[in-house]
Amino acid sequence: MVDFRPVAYVIGRILIVLAILMLAPAIIDWRAGLVNGYDFLASAALTGVVGAGLTLSTANALGKPLDTRQAYLLTAGTWFLVPFFSCLPLWLGAPGLSLNNAYFEAVSGITTTGATVIYGLDDLPAGTNLWRGMMNWLGGLGIAFIAMIFLPLMRVGGMQFFRTEGFDTFGKALPRATDIAVQLLGVYVGLTVICIAVYAAIGMETLDAVVNGFSTVATGGFSASDSSFNKYAGAGEYFGSLFMILGSLPYIRYVQLVNGSPRPLWHDAQARAYLRWLAYAVLSVTLWRVWTTGDPVEPVFREALFNLTSIMSSSGFFTGTFPTWGGFMLVVAFVIGIVGGCSGSSGAGLTVFRVQLVLAVMRREVRRIGNPSSVDPIRYDGRTVGEDVLNALILFVSGYILILGLMSVAMTLLGVDSTSALFAVWTAIGNIGYGFGPLVERTGTFIDFPPGAIAIMSLCMLLGRLGLLTILVLVLPSFWRR
Repeated sequence: MVDFRPVAYVIGRILIVLAILMLAPAIIDWRAGLVNGYDFLASAALTGVVGAGLTLSTANALGKPLDTRQAYLLTAGTWFLVPFFSCLPLWLGAPGLSLNNAYFEAVSGITTTGATVIYGLDDLPAGTNLWRGMMNWLGGLGIAFIAMIFLPLMRVGGMQFFRTEGFDTFGKALPRATDIAVQLLGVYVGLTVICIAVYAAIGMETLDAVVNGFSTVATGGFSASDSSFNKYAGAGEYFGSLFMILGSLPYIRYVQLVNGSPRPLWHDAQARAYLRWLAYAVLSVTLWRVWTTGDPVEPVFREALFNLTSIMSSSGFFTGTFPTWGGFMLVVAFVIGIVGGCSGSSGAGLTVFRVQLVLAVMRREVRRIGNPSSVDPIRYDGRTVGEDVLNALILFVSGYILILGLMSVAMTLLGVDSTSALFAVWTAIGNIGYGFGPLVERTGTFIDFPPGAIAIMSLCMLLGRLGLLTILVLVLPSFWRR
């Protein structure tokens, strides 16, 4: 029998923190004389009361470590419930979304997807736009923490490979998860402060610098303007690309860096492959665009760099006319969007680590055709990869592709055209936030999608963010009988 009390206690504490954070946008809008400030206060009060009730009623469960089933429940419960309470200000206050759309917006924010159903961001109260950026920032930190602490323990999609790396290689320097979490928070806050300062220095308005800074480091993609980074073409695109890349590299390497060990970051197999593959994508699309249109090289390169970095890092920002380029660009964008960022970062997708292992397995099987009796273990970053890791990996990748196909078909049955449906599921399950297709072209948002399709996208964002199996395992009767 599963003891739900430790799970409820942790979720209650998270909701209390969420309620406190809602006070920041509430004060901003209240000082501006907007009724929206009171809507934030009401949302904070409701969230705080529920959080306090859960915490007080389950405090007697303290003192026991979480087992694997409780870790699954905590992970899934957090990512389903936090968006619900986070969406309250968007439902009760500006922009007055339906509950379905408000939940979609909050899920998109907390999972750092960056897709939106709001058109008219420039006219929203400052507090609402700040809250959207805060959701991205909170989600990015939570994702990195869960990827480092919980997923390796739960053996999700091959992530158990990082269990030793995350806890043992620090030796005496970082013996406990709490030590890692504190230093992770310091790195994350430091990157965010630097990003906001740089954005302000290149001329971004204060609200834009803060919201874009929160979203960039979290690879979230929420902006305070419908035009995203088009307001700051040039320097904004180059610096935005830099910080999106930094946000999609393994955070564990930054923790090692601040502890005086730069070598692991410079020699990390994921980071090197990520940068290499992104460079291939940018250069190929730039050359294709220049060759087919004759456009000047620098603007084409800048747009390709920013937008492809946004897609591969699963951010969701956009700039220029890039979304309309079509052709070869769409193929490249689709592929690198599926690949995504690095494991242990705020990036999403299959992740570079998993794609590297899939390619390694494919090469091994090709070699075995000529020499079936050979013993050919898979090695990654100098370590042998166990068959349990490879089995979990194959299951994860197969599930990813299957869900991508099934959800795309489900969307077409709701009346969504095939292109919009495929890329909507692609952007949701990969937490990419970048839209393509006829239904997205009018506004650059998902506001024109039917309610059923919006609900499917919300589910896909959660599935993609939690590694698919984290949610699917909860519906297995054997999970509850153990």
